[in-house]
Amino acid sequence: MKRYAALVVVPLLCAATGFAQSYPSRPVRFVSPYAPGGGTDILARMLGQKLSESLRQSVVIENRPGGGGIIGTEYAAKSAPDGYTILLGSTGPLTVNPSLHRKLPYDTLRDLAPITLVSIVPSILAVHPSLPVKSVKELIAYAKARPGQLSFSSSGNGGSGHLAGEMLNVMAGVKMVHVPYRGTGPATIAVVTGEVPLSFGNMLTMLPHVKSGRLRALAVSSVKRSPATPSLPTVAEAGVPGYEAGPWYGVLAPAGTPRDIIARLNSELVKILRQPDMREKLSSEGGEVVGSSPEQFAQHIKAELARWARIIKAANVRAD
Repeated sequence: MKRYAALVVVPLLCAATGFAQSYPSRPVRFVSPYAPGGGTDILARMLGQKLSESLRQSVVIENRPGGGGIIGTEYAAKSAPDGYTILLGSTGPLTVNPSLHRKLPYDTLRDLAPITLVSIVPSILAVHPSLPVKSVKELIAYAKARPGQLSFSSSGNGGSGHLAGEMLNVMAGVKMVHVPYRGTGPATIAVVTGEVPLSFGNMLTMLPHVKSGRLRALAVSSVKRSPATPSLPTVAEAGVPGYEAGPWYGVLAPAGTPRDIIARLNSELVKILRQPDMREKLSSEGGEVVGSSPEQFAQHIKAELARWARIIKAANVRAD
């Protein structure tokens, strides 16, 4: 994605003093605000295992799904700012929900401290094999002939999959019905079983099902084709010019977490993201590895808040 070109790895070189010298002295909770089995959970476990080795302390993945990521994000934001609770945040809870909901129990900019932007992962537009379409153009024609009859699943209201589908509704002039689930995992299973005919799903979750033939991929949501699926066109290439959507992930802590702890976690996570096996794993699953400074991640969040506000207003989408 072109707009991420300026996000280069700039680890914080901050002396570990005082509290940071003994940190961590007990297990760290790594909150995943979605159900087990989804893209957020998969990435949290990959990072958590590496971070545990790096910190020489247990990193416990804590799944707190619900509310399109709101429940887990609120839990992390309101936890003690001592470095023992961190969050794997993403597009929906952090930058979509503020425009989608009239009231949120947290403020992204006020209540959370950015640590690093981890990865950008394009979504895959995939359908159950029983749906008689093999391209985006065929899907649009099929949906136009059946307004309100075709449904798509997502990880919940305000999630990247929800907004990706609504964006297609607006830009392609179709009317598909959104069916929210409690996480990416359940939303993916719904398409695999044929309960729902299609979904804009996280590549980390969807790609294995595409490779096995249980799902048919039509396109990716990013600006450029994914190295993991080079033969798969983008939605823009496949008939919807200007289309771009997809989740990103980053690690945050409760606001007020000591700066030396933020610096320590940033340094460790950036080192992890530089490791060849980690980069290879994320790249093979379609993810673009980033690794940024806290300041760069903060700027990214602000830009995304503004971008999604414009999109949600244009699509006239509300979750409450």
